[in-house]
Amino acid sequence: MSTLKVDGIRSNSASSDAITLASDGTCTAQLTNRQGRNLVFNGAFTLAQYGTTSTTEGYGTVDRFRTDWDGLNEAVTQSHHDLTSSETPYSHGFTKKWKITNGNQTSVDAGDWLRVIQSLESQHIRSSGWKYTDPNSYLTISFWVRSSVAQTYYFHVKTYDGTPQTYAHPYALSANTWTKVTHSIPGNANLTFDDNNNLGLEVQWVLYYGTDYTDSSASDNTWVAHSASVQTKVQTSTWYDTDNATFELAGVQLEVGSEATDFDFESKLETLTKCQRYYYEHVYQPTTTLTIPIFNATQWSNSYSYGVLSLPTTMRIGPSLIHTTGTDYYTVYANQTFDHVNSLVLNLASPSVVELKVACSLTQSHSTWIRTNAQGVLVAFTAEFT
Repeated sequence: MSTLKVDGIRSNSASSDAITLASDGTCTAQLTNRQGRNLVFNGAFTLAQYGTTSTTEGYGTVDRFRTDWDGLNEAVTQSHHDLTSSETPYSHGFTKKWKITNGNQTSVDAGDWLRVIQSLESQHIRSSGWKYTDPNSYLTISFWVRSSVAQTYYFHVKTYDGTPQTYAHPYALSANTWTKVTHSIPGNANLTFDDNNNLGLEVQWVLYYGTDYTDSSASDNTWVAHSASVQTKVQTSTWYDTDNATFELAGVQLEVGSEATDFDFESKLETLTKCQRYYYEHVYQPTTTLTIPIFNATQWSNSYSYGVLSLPTTMRIGPSLIHTTGTDYYTVYANQTFDHVNSLVLNLASPSVVELKVACSLTQSHSTWIRTNAQGVLVAFTAEFT
């Protein structure tokens, strides 16, 4: 019996070993099909609990991605779309994309900015396996992107624990052409990620930073201490100054390692479970043809009913209530009678259970239940970063 003795195995075209063998007889393999390696949630853009289109800053369509801006003359539109078979990401297995359509920015001012963001928990990065203080350990970002305007754009990340650090990577796009951008980000001795659910790493696609936030002295492709006034090099305003300019993303993946691997596809149910940690849509009533039960409760007094909801997954923090309000939007039933009410109140909240209160005129000590009573009623809970 013969023995092959080597320290590592790699492809002729690779820059690192696929299998590394240690002196104690163990080995480490770079597995490209390992599930759960994408640190970005909803990177395939399959889930859009918030809706299909929005002109509101923040979360408005696809889960975990938000728009962030200041100084706009007209709001941008974020929207969720199907990819067509003629679009390049479709041939790589993707079916959805996220699109930003510019408004009419009639002035370009020093304090303007526009960016797309996903925020990640500190503990999420800390436990990822990335040796973030080691310059020889990497995170690799990859994404498909298309813009109607040819120019250089910036991918930008920022840490929040310890002394905040930033890293900026420029990439050039041709107009109306899907391009796959891939870049590896090394660790750095100045990086800190605490073991908690606070904001640890912010991943940004910058569409424009005004001159209040840029400087020709800014460094590309290296970690530096965060400075609000020196986030990237000076940026062209061409996209920002073009009415109805578009910017599209598909297939976003952030993973530990120095190489971009095949996309970590997961079921929509898996994506939903992950995203419900940050946003949970409990009830949505699109029409008035059928009322929808919201929760059971008890009439604590002649004026208030209290009920408890168990959340489907543990949220990041005790959530806030998001719900539509209006005349007689909800109905409370008890003891063969009912009372119409206009709104709900979040009384107590933990990451796994919430207590709701309803101001209603019903007899004390009876069991009650609350249902929708109008078109377009939404009851949801959010633990998002803002």
